[in-house]
Amino acid sequence: MSKIVLLADLHGNMTATLAVEKELERIEPDEVWFVGDAVGKGPRNDETCDWVRKHCQYHIGGNWDYGMSDKTLNTCDFYDAQLGQERIEWLYQLPRERELLISGVNFRVYHGRPVTTILQGYDSDEVLKSCFTNENKTFGGIICADSHRPFIRLTNQGYAVNTGSVGNSIGLPNAHMLLVEGEKDSEIKAPLRLTSLVIPYDNEAEAKITQEYKDLPMKDSYIKEILTGIYSR
Repeated sequence: MSKIVLLADLHGNMTATLAVEKELERIEPDEVWFVGDAVGKGPRNDETCDWVRKHCQYHIGGNWDYGMSDKTLNTCDFYDAQLGQERIEWLYQLPRERELLISGVNFRVYHGRPVTTILQGYDSDEVLKSCFTNENKTFGGIICADSHRPFIRLTNQGYAVNTGSVGNSIGLPNAHMLLVEGEKDSEIKAPLRLTSLVIPYDNEAEAKITQEYKDLPMKDSYIKEILTGIYSR
């Protein structure tokens, strides 16, 4: 049985990322998938970008990753200087989606934006339905991120799963990621485990570090979010 961890939305929060790294060392997964948004919002984007490149075997881009290059975000100057051109180009070339076949379920894996709108755990089956199909095929499940809120849903179409956020969780300000266990690359139906992992980290320490970055855009909003889990933008 394969153990695969999918994680997303690190958003420059290296304190949370290092807490996740310790949990990965304990779990010893066979693969780690990055599902978008290594950067943006937090203070240490170069470090979280490099961490993703070092520790994740598969990579998918998110709206913040692409926005660093195409300038669709209005807060790029700080991030441009911190990331440098080579990292920005790497982020921009990331694929928008991948497939994960495990225990007879073929999952469509993508961040959220810009592929679809943000998906929430309380969305209706009708809202989720269209996300199970892309231009090529229909899937038995979707795994996404972007909303910063983990969920595991069963719909008439199949399984709808959100990894949650490592560095910028909304609701409760812990780090979250998804553990999938099953028979990878097998079309035969077999037991499948979908587990939402909750990893506490030192939020106060991250807030203190953030205060040192005077030019970080919307710094106060980021600090409030990592301390309270309340969206503040």
